[in-house]
Amino acid sequence: MSARGALVGAGPGRTRRAAWSPSERQRRALRRFRQSPLSMVGLAIIAVLVLVAVVGPFLVPYPDDAAGAVNIREKLDPPSAAHVFGTDQVGRDVFTRVVVGARTSLLAGLTVIALALSVGTLLGAVAGFFGGKVDDAIMRVTDIFLTIPDLILAMAFAAALGPGLFNVMVAVSLVWWPGYCRLARANVIALREAQFAEAARAIGASRRRLLFGHVLPNAFPTILVKASMDVGFAVLTTAALGFIGLGTQPPTPDWGVMIADGRKYLREAWWYSTFPGLAILLAVLAFNLLGDGLRDVLDPRARKGA
Repeated sequence: MSARGALVGAGPGRTRRAAWSPSERQRRALRRFRQSPLSMVGLAIIAVLVLVAVVGPFLVPYPDDAAGAVNIREKLDPPSAAHVFGTDQVGRDVFTRVVVGARTSLLAGLTVIALALSVGTLLGAVAGFFGGKVDDAIMRVTDIFLTIPDLILAMAFAAALGPGLFNVMVAVSLVWWPGYCRLARANVIALREAQFAEAARAIGASRRRLLFGHVLPNAFPTILVKASMDVGFAVLTTAALGFIGLGTQPPTPDWGVMIADGRKYLREAWWYSTFPGLAILLAVLAFNLLGDGLRDVLDPRARKGA
């Protein structure tokens, strides 16, 4: 009896699942994602934030304020028709700076996760696939990084590299890769002896092809879920480093720097720190909601119930 015949005899439910094409699985996964209202809300917020980051700087009412213009006569003006988010301590429009700062903050968050995911996934996959001394060496280095609190280690790296957006992105990436390394290693260990991996070995697939062509692609969905949730926290971490003066330097708009500058005027100018703080809150919330939706779609247990 052929393998397909064996599946047919196993029952109609299993037969339908075995016959699903990749396009059918994608349609079912997309339908599950759409059925989650919170995930759709998160995706919508992210779409708005990305749109603001891309086109917002060209549409803001006071573009010179993003470049550091000073207008002392209008300093600390409350929200009004002329300045919907009010002004800061030197009269710059807070709305303009929040919108322009979206590009800086989102770029930093996405770049941090891209770098950390690339390095951590590669090292974790190699460690899990080859094992032995390679695994021990990589995981001992990973453990050293994990013993130090993330923010403290990021501050140390940022201080050593010097202030600036690029240095902050590198510093946070150096902190974030161990989580991806451990996750990739665990997934690769679980998959390297799976039936599809054994079949690839049987037809003569090389180790490199087996790892990068078969095992790692099947481990990637779980890593993708973690990455989608981590972007918001990367935005938060880079903002925290900007808050203490290690991130983006004035006059470039940055949400963390704006909160740091506005804390001195919380009593008389609540809007100065509040609006960039709300922007960070929206970014973190949106990426977490998106990550929850992707987890439900990519979770094997969710697929069983579909």
